[in-house]
Amino acid sequence: MESDSLPQDFVNLDEFAAPTALPSVRARILAFLAIMIASSCGGLLGFSLTSLQFKPENEMWLLFGGIIGSLLTAPGVAIVVVLVLRAMAEWSDQASARTRSARRKK
Repeated sequence: MESDSLPQDFVNLDEFAAPTALPSVRARILAFLAIMIASSCGGLLGFSLTSLQFKPENEMWLLFGGIIGSLLTAPGVAIVVVLVLRAMAEWSDQASARTRSARRKK
């Protein structure tokens, strides 16, 4: 079927695209960076707590404490980040709904 035989109304289907609930790329990048920074801070915290308990000769335990601290911190921060991104999407959706209803009243 040729595109010339289609009516002009059906050529541009981008107008009918459903709005997406994805956060902006900048928000997703900042969320990823927040998780990575918090994970490294958790690793440093685990390392420092382990270094208080063990002598410096026990390097394996220091490494193990840092890894455990990092692995325990990252999921907690990831949960908070997901909740924040969802809240941002909901707030922007409500704001756009108010804008649409205000335009209809005019």
